[in-house]
Amino acid sequence: MHRSIRAVCTFILIACAVVCLGVGLSVPLYAHHIQKGATTALPVTTSSAKARALYEKGMVDYENLYLERSNDDWRAAVKEDPNLALAWAWIAFNGSNPEEVSGARAKANELAPKTSPGEQLMVAWIVKVQEGDFIGGIESMNDMLEMYPRDKHLLYLAGNWLMGENGNDQAQRFFEKALAIDKNFPAALNDLAYAYARNRQFAEAFAAMDRYVAVLPKEPNPQDSYGELKRMAGDFDGALQHYRAALRLDPDFVTSQVGLGDTYALMGNQEQARIEYDKAIRFAHNEADRLSYSMQKAMTYVRDGNYVEADREYEEIAATAHAKERGLQEAKAYRQLAEYQADDNVALKDLKLAEDALHHQATISALDRDEEMSRILRNRVVRAARAGNQTLAAQSLAQLQAMADGSRNRVIQSSCQGAAGELLMQQKKYEEAIAHLEEDEGNPFTMELLVQAYYHTLDTEKLHEVEAKLRGTNVPTMEQALVVPAMRAKRPNL
Repeated sequence: MHRSIRAVCTFILIACAVVCLGVGLSVPLYAHHIQKGATTALPVTTSSAKARALYEKGMVDYENLYLERSNDDWRAAVKEDPNLALAWAWIAFNGSNPEEVSGARAKANELAPKTSPGEQLMVAWIVKVQEGDFIGGIESMNDMLEMYPRDKHLLYLAGNWLMGENGNDQAQRFFEKALAIDKNFPAALNDLAYAYARNRQFAEAFAAMDRYVAVLPKEPNPQDSYGELKRMAGDFDGALQHYRAALRLDPDFVTSQVGLGDTYALMGNQEQARIEYDKAIRFAHNEADRLSYSMQKAMTYVRDGNYVEADREYEEIAATAHAKERGLQEAKAYRQLAEYQADDNVALKDLKLAEDALHHQATISALDRDEEMSRILRNRVVRAARAGNQTLAAQSLAQLQAMADGSRNRVIQSSCQGAAGELLMQQKKYEEAIAHLEEDEGNPFTMELLVQAYYHTLDTEKLHEVEAKLRGTNVPTMEQALVVPAMRAKRPNL
């Protein structure tokens, strides 16, 4: 039996709509069946007072965004007590070396039965999410929070993770709960400000940030965060001032050095951006960061329209990542290389290299592999359709839909929605496309399509709303680089 390409695409799009729409991370916050813990805070099972102190120092460093330092703390903790399951779990959660992360995750899982019920839930949350059981991981996280509803640190950690998974509204509720317990809890103030900024509530964001700076005036991260929020709001000079203030407090706070590069890139000063990125690359704390900062530098050539040099940079980064067995970074380099290619068939070849890179090391977590694969597939669906290869487009969307089936991972869901919406736009099915694209509205590619879809459906109010949001998008991503500057230069050719 033969099914036409159009019929296959239509079937898959319908399936994607059923799977993707309205799923997100919308599981109940608490299931109300877990017995409360005997203490307010989550206990830490260890026989060593020194190991406990090192673990707790690591959590403080993590909250203050000294991410590599926190890993060092936890590594030292497990040297003092190799049975400290939570330290192994957080090495896995925060690590950048896939072999170390894989080994730490296995160790935490092995030791968890010897710990308290709350610790077992924390380990299960981290392990299940990294191993691809997203629903099970969220359930474990929620049970942990139900067991210790007054532990402000747990509320922050859960909210912080949710923000990384684009669960902003739910994350904001966690931060508000933490601040109801301690109104001056620095970590929650920081992330609450980001939650406001992502919703473009900048007055509220800056008010929370002022409180954060006041609580930790000698720490660099409040200044670093203020710089990022200023940049998001379009105040580039203010952003530069705050990043420099952070570096005066701690010259080794490399994220602020990267922030200078990102800000200059968004300002259009690519030469200065490259100077700042070079400093960040030189002082990066680990190989994964070094490769990521190199990709930010490579993007400046895309912003300059120097695609020959951009190709050279990205290909060199991919080769370095391959040689250093950093398959995830290799995949990201090839995927970004594909995103700006003018020739769809060249882009498809780069996307195949990106997919292959995800399978070079077995130690890449299922979470990282699946999320990056969803981005690769999203791009493949669009490029294949544009190249006239409807079979590949349909097959890729079917694969993406299968990944989204039953998953509450917002990255995968967004990839599914964006791909389905773009195909419908190519078919000029604007009303149907809008239903998908509105579920992925934070992506500049998607916002650009929404502007067109609202134009064709005569919804001028939403058109102007999304167009204004797109013009005001100041994030240092490839999608922003390819869409927003052109949008600002002239109105889109609708």
